[in-house]
Amino acid sequence: MDYIKKASDQLRQLITEALGKTIADGTFPAVPLPDFNVEIPADKSHGDFASNVAMVSAKAFHTAPRKIADALIDKIDLNDSLFERCEVAGAGFMNFFLSRKWFSDVVKNVLTEKDSYGKTGLGNGKRILVEFVSANPTGPMHIGNARGGAIGDCLVSVLQWAGYHAEREFYVNDAGNQIEKFGKSLSLRYMQLCSEKGQQTIYNCMSDTEKLCNDIYSQSGEGQAFEMPEDVYLGRDIIEHTANFYKQHLFELENVTEEERRKALVDYALPLNIAGLERDLRKYRIVYDTWFMESKLHESGETMRIVDKLRETGHTYVQDGATWFRATDFGVDKDFVLVRANGIPTYVVPDIAYHYDKLVTRNFDKAVNILGADHHGYVPRLKSALTALGVDADKLDVVLMQMVRLVRDGEVVKLSKRSGKAITLVTLLDEVPIDAARFYFNLREANSQFEFDLDLAVEKSSQNPVYYVQYAHARICSLLANLTAEGIEIPDSANLDILTNSREIELIRHLATLPKEINLSAKTYDPSKITKYAIDLATLFHRFYDACSVKNAETPDIMNSRILLCIAVRQVLKNVLTILNIESPEKM
Repeated sequence: MDYIKKASDQLRQLITEALGKTIADGTFPAVPLPDFNVEIPADKSHGDFASNVAMVSAKAFHTAPRKIADALIDKIDLNDSLFERCEVAGAGFMNFFLSRKWFSDVVKNVLTEKDSYGKTGLGNGKRILVEFVSANPTGPMHIGNARGGAIGDCLVSVLQWAGYHAEREFYVNDAGNQIEKFGKSLSLRYMQLCSEKGQQTIYNCMSDTEKLCNDIYSQSGEGQAFEMPEDVYLGRDIIEHTANFYKQHLFELENVTEEERRKALVDYALPLNIAGLERDLRKYRIVYDTWFMESKLHESGETMRIVDKLRETGHTYVQDGATWFRATDFGVDKDFVLVRANGIPTYVVPDIAYHYDKLVTRNFDKAVNILGADHHGYVPRLKSALTALGVDADKLDVVLMQMVRLVRDGEVVKLSKRSGKAITLVTLLDEVPIDAARFYFNLREANSQFEFDLDLAVEKSSQNPVYYVQYAHARICSLLANLTAEGIEIPDSANLDILTNSREIELIRHLATLPKEINLSAKTYDPSKITKYAIDLATLFHRFYDACSVKNAETPDIMNSRILLCIAVRQVLKNVLTILNIESPEKM
């Protein structure tokens, strides 16, 4: 039950009925009425809800707003409603105040719905496929993938809580230029190991693979023992793969063709990398419903069928032997190449085929991609091609994500202390708790830049937002445990109408807004609204707890009511942390 929506809908109905009465008795003329707003004012002294109905009706009624508001107050019937009174403010704003029963019902509703509290039917079961991370499988995941992973995973949870059938998908780019580059890199490193210099290095390191990789890596570069060209991957992981392959197969690939060598090395290393991606993401608490392989699009012929479809509909032309797509016909600034003169499709073609598969073949109602901000020019091109294929491009939504800066001791961190390389997801999780990483990466909207303070993320204080939220949950657990240990029975029910302290009211009002925040987060694809909600809830609880004693309450009835309020807060904190896939500790 969404008690905010319930109150808002009822208030709109009450106002509409009052308007009808004023027209029926001739107070105002029978004219079409403009739409009016029912909203929650920022300043709660102005009521729990407010409406501009008198202001927007002034022109239609040819009457001052204040006079209209006064007339409506005379006609509005709040008996047996969720509201106890209405006031007119200023030139004619109408402010409405909720009844004590509404606040009691909110707490009862949380205690009744428990783990389901906050879930809504907004999505009505519509199918949404969220693709996120989709890191290049030729190397480890970087910090951008860490942020994209947290955002995407939490977004799927939010959508599911909002009533959508949402799934997680990882698109594996296991074909194309990056795989060619991967194979070339592996082949070069393998042949280095087979060389005289490589053999000497192997001999010096004997069976110590770690030392072997370090020695080769340290001797790589222009003028070094193991030179590498610029158009290859230079990471240490390439050396590790070839070293492990060599240990198993020795010189087996030394005298085969370059094509055979590259294929054998890619067939060995790529599955290990993909398994590593899946393992590292599982450590990050991300489990995908589907790992979709780009290679399947090529093997099935779907990639070139997409080009044929675009040709058949007259949206392509040939220039200098290459096949171009008429993107400018769809508002894009320039056309782009689909198939090069050598007959090889560009990277965008399998991407078009992939999204056609999402929206047509698998028939998802929506496809949502979490992409880096550098993809802003890619999105219009992809949408233009989908439109040309007869697909509603509005079914594709893209969340563009800004990079995050890691900070330690007030300084931007670019390298890992341990390896001297760029910090990856794995090295980050070696330093920062998973809860902190997932929470921090969802602290801001995806399109905003922010700094991830590595020192603060591990700090056990109220300055650390995830610790602050988890501590609120643990604090309630400790309170209940202590009460039980002292022989105080935890009540099943109480008179919640007596919770009238302003701190209690603030807290209950915030509990009521969770379904609304979940819906808003789902509509805007912004899970940072959930972390903000959690922080605000923890803040309101700590304020309440410091101002309103539970154990030493004024009366036993008030104590029992406050105990139930604490249990309700604990439940909502747990639900929110569950959405974020963050632990809800009972002790800290």
